[in-house]
Amino acid sequence: MNKNLQKLFAVAQKEERLGIGLMSGTSLDGLDIALCSFSGSGLQTQFKLIHYITIPYGETFKKEVQQVFAQKHANLEEVTLLNAYIGSFHAELILQSLAEWGVAPGDVDFIASHGQTIYHAPKRLHGQAGYSNATLQIGDADHIAVKTGILTISDFRQKHIAAGGEGAPLALYGDVLLGSKPGEDRILLNIGGIANLTYLPADADYTKVMCTDIGPGNTLIDAACRAYFDQPYDEDSAIAYSGVVNETLLDALLHHPFFNESLPKTTGPELFNLNFVADAQQATRTLNLPKADLVATLSAFTGRSILRFIASNFSTTGMKIFVSGGGARNPFVTDYIKRALPGVALADTSELGINPDAKEAILFALLGNEALCGEPTAIGNNPKVLMGKFSFPL
Repeated sequence: MNKNLQKLFAVAQKEERLGIGLMSGTSLDGLDIALCSFSGSGLQTQFKLIHYITIPYGETFKKEVQQVFAQKHANLEEVTLLNAYIGSFHAELILQSLAEWGVAPGDVDFIASHGQTIYHAPKRLHGQAGYSNATLQIGDADHIAVKTGILTISDFRQKHIAAGGEGAPLALYGDVLLGSKPGEDRILLNIGGIANLTYLPADADYTKVMCTDIGPGNTLIDAACRAYFDQPYDEDSAIAYSGVVNETLLDALLHHPFFNESLPKTTGPELFNLNFVADAQQATRTLNLPKADLVATLSAFTGRSILRFIASNFSTTGMKIFVSGGGARNPFVTDYIKRALPGVALADTSELGINPDAKEAILFALLGNEALCGEPTAIGNNPKVLMGKFSFPL
């Protein structure tokens, strides 16, 4: 038998596996690296976060990715070069982190890599006849596997799409396995570039689980801060708090058809970008709005779209909401939610034993563990599949 397959079977049969989860999101802040140990699979999964780090991206790298990110027309040569480069770059960052942690690469059983999304195209958004849902992540996993010497699992979203899904949000599977609690209604709310949530019912009936994108998280706020304040994001919501929410513009933003589309649904910066905002400003004659007021309005847009979704889909009596992602550190958005839902317990996912900054990287490590030794799990109306493609070091 092929030696790679022999090793694969041996890893799958281990009582405990050591895996790395990688997450590089639409905000392009940096690479999240989570080193976790796993035993079991499915609903019997036990995990421990051993080490975690976010390695910030340099401005040059960000600008190169932004040239092809969420663009209908992009330089094909640049996409091709970045696909290989990002894989090798991520491998370097993994090896650097392992060295700092004193962990030998040979002791790691697998890497689960999300890759870098450059375009997300659900059929609802692209609207082209004859084409189904599609998404594209780059950062080739063969480069990661060969350069680290570690089995690498990647491209998780394609199986989800092939089986009838939209390729997102994949947080669903990890949220159910790690965040459910019988007797307690929970929402796991992730505010990254895009806001999404998973509803976990108290009766543990997985046919009732809902996981969907809601709308913008940080993506519009960050884009406005980069464009008008030369800042990557609104630290401590200082800009938003200095401005005034323009209710006319806010109402126009909230009237986009996306918010009335059927569930589950996905979206991205392909829709929610500064052109989308400019169109709403044009329609409401607010093009001359002070830029601090614009950031305040976009922050309120994130908060109110989350609130409207929760209020229209769930009873919040006895509900607990656990927040993760960069938006968990945005006081304007989190305070906005707290004020509107005074009877709801709002906390970050650290109360579940999950580092809120590391959550998405942990969840991809968990998907890697499932790909190795799990079985397809039926959750709501999501595809019953195992996801991920295997890249061997040799």
